[in-house]
Amino acid sequence: MQQMKDKVRKIMRRIENLTIVRAVQNGLIHITPIVLIGALALVVRTFPVEAYQQFMSNFLNGALYRFFEVIYGATFGVLSVYMTYSISRAYMKLKGSHKTVKGGAILSSIVSFFILAGCYLPHFGLDQTGAKSMFLAIITGLGASTLYFRISLFLEKRKKNLFLIGANREMNKMLSTLFPIACVTFFFALINTLIIRVFDVDSFRTLLINMFNALFSYGSGSIGADGLGEAGFFKGFLFVLISSVLWFFGVHGNDTLEGVMQTYFVPGVAANKAAVTIGAMPRNILTKEFFDCFVLMGGCGTTICLLIALLLFSKSRVRKGLGLTAALPMCFNINELMVFGLPIIFNTTMLIPFLLTPLVCYSVSYAAIALGLVPKVITEVAWTTPILLGGFRATGSIAGALLQLLNVILGVLIYTPFVKRLDNKALEEATRNYDAFMKYYKENEATLGSVRLTELSNVYGDFAKDLCNDLRYGMNKQIVLAYQPQYHYDGHCIGVEALLRWKHPVLDLLYPPLVIKMAEEGGFLAELEEKIVEKVLIEQESVTAEFGEGIKVSVNVTGTTVVTQRFIDFCKKLSERYAIKEKNICIEVTEQAAISFSEETMQALRTLRELGFLLAIDDFSMGQTSVHYLQEDLFDIIKLDGSIVNGLATYDNSRDIILSICQLAKSLDLKVIAEFVDSEEKRSILHEIGCDHYQGFLYSPAVFLKR
Repeated sequence: MQQMKDKVRKIMRRIENLTIVRAVQNGLIHITPIVLIGALALVVRTFPVEAYQQFMSNFLNGALYRFFEVIYGATFGVLSVYMTYSISRAYMKLKGSHKTVKGGAILSSIVSFFILAGCYLPHFGLDQTGAKSMFLAIITGLGASTLYFRISLFLEKRKKNLFLIGANREMNKMLSTLFPIACVTFFFALINTLIIRVFDVDSFRTLLINMFNALFSYGSGSIGADGLGEAGFFKGFLFVLISSVLWFFGVHGNDTLEGVMQTYFVPGVAANKAAVTIGAMPRNILTKEFFDCFVLMGGCGTTICLLIALLLFSKSRVRKGLGLTAALPMCFNINELMVFGLPIIFNTTMLIPFLLTPLVCYSVSYAAIALGLVPKVITEVAWTTPILLGGFRATGSIAGALLQLLNVILGVLIYTPFVKRLDNKALEEATRNYDAFMKYYKENEATLGSVRLTELSNVYGDFAKDLCNDLRYGMNKQIVLAYQPQYHYDGHCIGVEALLRWKHPVLDLLYPPLVIKMAEEGGFLAELEEKIVEKVLIEQESVTAEFGEGIKVSVNVTGTTVVTQRFIDFCKKLSERYAIKEKNICIEVTEQAAISFSEETMQALRTLRELGFLLAIDDFSMGQTSVHYLQEDLFDIIKLDGSIVNGLATYDNSRDIILSICQLAKSLDLKVIAEFVDSEEKRSILHEIGCDHYQGFLYSPAVFLKR
């Protein structure tokens, strides 16, 4: 059984990793801002309160209504065009190792979309470019880009440029796309022409709609007038199933099956209202309002249940953030942001709950009404009416609202294990990506110092961007400090060094040098270091309780931060709040930072001394700059360069260098601390040459405070 599950998961993983699937998912994510703006405009325009609608219609002669109608038309009205562009762009980015011109693929896709959508027809408009044509957008975004890519690659391998005319470089670049774009355009125009001739339709898009309607029509027999009985139940069941399946593959199921809805289900509520008017009992169960209120709560897939499951049970900050962002439009049954942003489309993990939940809600609702537990729908209700209110208005009974509540509970129970599975998959993928990224980073760490990881145009760059964002938004809650004790030769603890540790909610403890680099690239290094210094002060009582009274606590601050006016002002506030002069806090500054020290730098360090901070120069060697700043009497402590300490056993000159530093420090009344002391041999040599303060694994690794 387990082997079968592993095989299924392996197949699903392969499907999800297909270039075309990833291109669709990424394309959907990239149009999320457009979807969100359009959804909000729709909510404002269609808020289902009669007084509000009258205000929108009357205010400035409907100018406010038209204002949001324009925004809706510019977003959802041409959503398929944006989708075509976005999928094409995502596909070519995934093929980014090749030198083909990506803009040509995007132009090819958009031209092909308009051809297949029937742009030449007199009635062509927003109906053809909106959400109803999403499947067509997927076809053209992928199909045209693939064809363009193949043609361009063929020409590139043969070093053919059919239109190189000696113009400027950018013009030549664009002319190189002319032949591939022409080929793609002619190909899709030919396909569209053949479709028109063979199937007697006006466009490829019309053929798609006819196919979907035919699929539904041939699925079962005709429905009875009252919607009761086996035929009626399965007609509605099939409608929900096909609509959900279409949505999963990127097709706007509701709009695609609008003809079916108008034919079979819209007349139902009018018939029920007429029956009530003459004193008869309403007979129709299946009405448009039945589906809107009891099945499509939150939109297709009954995604209001998914929203609640995400907010209650997901551990992912990203998905919770998506849920919070999508919550308002989903309360009004507008769920494109969730469907495209999660995404649900082509997401094999969400296939089962996305199909199962609306079918369960449909079946439960049908049974409840058929058994007389809930009245039949007798009132027209706008499809944007929120749950509970919609059920109550549609049936004229509190039972309608309770039925909606029951369906939501059932849906949340169905979605929850799959939401947790999403978290587990994200954890597995994030761990794999982090391991690969860290292998790359550590193998190239020496050469990456001057490279901005977040600007790399590869998978490592993408991961670095995500990690940088995680760090930026997790700074307040995820910073933890580990403390490595420092000992005197006689065995008593003289101090501790506070070391940054970042406990990522998914990846656990991150590699500290990487954290600093990400903070530096993200522009929040100064803020991070300020939080570390303040955290040291907050935790000092606990540190003292654990390591002993009177110990010194050291904290690293980069040279670029420590000399800024911002940091000086921050330390002044800390001095007022925490009485620094009584805290024995030492700021460690690396010797490399001293290279850029100026009179302003020395003044900044003097100010820190006046505020009560001790100062240490870290990674000290015998460079001229270091010696010069010792003469300025700016520092209290010297920390030896770890490479010199590590070289004690193998390089004779390491011993001589440390001896010279110790003699110099003694003459200047400075304390010397040796890091990386991990053996009795090193300690003995250091003691012989006059260094009696140590930090390293011989005594203790960095440890977390006992809470």
